[in-house]
Amino acid sequence: MHLARLRLRDFRNYARLDAGFVPGFHVLLGQNAQGKTNVLEAIYLLSTLRSFRGVGGAQMIRHGAKGYFAGATVVGAGESEIKAYWAVKERKLSVDGRPVRKLTEYLGILRSVVFCTEDLQLVKGAARGRRRFLDLLLAQTEPGYLALLLRYTKALRSRNALLKQPTPDDAQLQSFTVEMVDLGNRLVEARTALLPRIAPVIGQAYAQVSRGRDEFEITYQPAVRGDFAVELAKSRARERVMRTTLVGPHRDELVLRLNGQLAAAYASEGQKRTIAIALKMAQAEHLGAVHGVMPVLLIDDVMGELDAARRAGLIPLLQRAHRTGGQVFMTCTEENWPSELGETLHRWKVDQGVLAPA
Repeated sequence: MHLARLRLRDFRNYARLDAGFVPGFHVLLGQNAQGKTNVLEAIYLLSTLRSFRGVGGAQMIRHGAKGYFAGATVVGAGESEIKAYWAVKERKLSVDGRPVRKLTEYLGILRSVVFCTEDLQLVKGAARGRRRFLDLLLAQTEPGYLALLLRYTKALRSRNALLKQPTPDDAQLQSFTVEMVDLGNRLVEARTALLPRIAPVIGQAYAQVSRGRDEFEITYQPAVRGDFAVELAKSRARERVMRTTLVGPHRDELVLRLNGQLAAAYASEGQKRTIAIALKMAQAEHLGAVHGVMPVLLIDDVMGELDAARRAGLIPLLQRAHRTGGQVFMTCTEENWPSELGETLHRWKVDQGVLAPA
């Protein structure tokens, strides 16, 4: 799978971009605030319909414009043409000229994994980010998981809306409770089954990047320890006070430990960065193993923030993606250029919202 062409209109600082890409390494060179990361953000947006910067659509519109357009030609088993337009009052998304009605119809057309500074939140941020990491991986590898997650989320929101009412309708509340229990148990089952498959990969990735200096452990901790229906019934009185659902897989945790201690509290910044990179390396490896082809790798200035040893641990993944016909996009400045990558790559110069071969 690779991105063959990217088209942008009024996206971030790009008034217009139209560039073609072949498989292999693509290095985007330029000083800070020129638009390197914006290119990676656009690719990831077309992959997941989200920004890895955690912002909404309005923040991605070029100053003074009404909306943005992002389009791509993706080559995988076949060729797909993606077109996305976002404005405050209008949204359009199509694949090969056909409107996309459901997210489940879209996800997987372009698979990508991003490595960026925001990844640190996987380690030291709220549990929500770690759940999203698991859910995205399952949505991209397990048929039906995304639909299951969306149905659970809808039932949860409806139940919470009822709990916020002064006198919730008990019959309606019970109906949503039954639905949540069924869907929630299936979510937990899928998450539980995934962890033994990815935990060893994450551990190996951490050992590779850290050169085996620490003992890393990852465990999945469901919020529901026993029977989900019973746990909900026990929490009913507290729910009426708090006016929200207090138990369920929407409160699950992915626990990260380093040398037996919680990584968020005890790991150094360098160790946290290494854990985040290991999580993303494992994500890429798992997607590659399930689908038979590596996802597009997006490396946003991460190399310049790593010491030589940690950088050496990440290089083999990039080289393997290259050898297997994959695609890597990496942002750098001339000062933090990773010479370990060699010369077999495509260089692009980014200057004030203009992308051109270097």
